[in-house]
Amino acid sequence: MNTKNIRKSSDPDLAGSFAAIQRAARSAQDLAIKTNTSILVMVDGKDVELTATDLIKMREKETLQSQQLSVENI
Repeated sequence: MNTKNIRKSSDPDLAGSFAAIQRAARSAQDLAIKTNTSILVMVDGKDVELTATDLIKMREKETLQSQQLSVENI
């Protein structure tokens, strides 16, 4: 497997594809939450099922972390 960071690619399409993949993943998470279904993701080479509840908890954690960073930067 190629371990080079695609965000540093000289090809602008390839470099921009990372952000596109992140947007697609976020969209899949949004849909799973709206429909109360699970999604499958790969973590450390293993398939992991994330339920809508898991995704909501992850979002809440992200929100808290970003709020803490915002307070620290004031």
